[in-house]
Amino acid sequence: MTHLLSILTALFLLFNVLSGQTKTNEKEMNMGSKSDTATLGAGCFWCVEAIFENLNGVEKVISGYSGGHVENPSYQEVCTGETGHAEAVQIQYDPAVISFEEILNVFWRTHDPTTLNRQGGDVGTQYRSAIFYHNEEQKKIAEKSKAEIDQSGLWEDPIVTEITSFTNFYKAESYHQNYFAENPDQAYCRIVINPKVEKFKKNFKDQLKK
Repeated sequence: MTHLLSILTALFLLFNVLSGQTKTNEKEMNMGSKSDTATLGAGCFWCVEAIFENLNGVEKVISGYSGGHVENPSYQEVCTGETGHAEAVQIQYDPAVISFEEILNVFWRTHDPTTLNRQGGDVGTQYRSAIFYHNEEQKKIAEKSKAEIDQSGLWEDPIVTEITSFTNFYKAESYHQNYFAENPDQAYCRIVINPKVEKFKKNFKDQLKK
């Protein structure tokens, strides 16, 4: 009996050691992650997602709602304009491949940042142009980038893009995710999104995923 208890004790200790090693390894893997996050609003998130999914260095794009005061809002609630949210995308990217500055360079050139609470026929505060910065470094980069674009003459009218601290992001309903890729023949996709994607691919052909 004593011998059996010794064996069980040894096995218990070994299990704890291995478990500790596993947790440590998982923690080290997470700490070693090189991904960074950008959260942007540029009108309909179907359009923005379709563009950034093609950009080299971007690992994942999620459509959702950011910058509002209502927890876990539905699409219908956001569409009322009363929740304060903007349709937004959260972009996970590898900063060793693409920088935040380069992401903003695409951002400024793939939507109209001069129209307040509007992108084409999509009208409302939920369609506002916005950069939700995650830290002070992103804030500095965003403000500098906005000033440079404003002075460059790329757009005739002043840029009205909101630059504000990130507070929340709620993932949109599953049918919104990867919408353009899964619904290419839908009228909005053909008429609105496809021309934007084609223009983006032409202008940024050197930065597309292989």
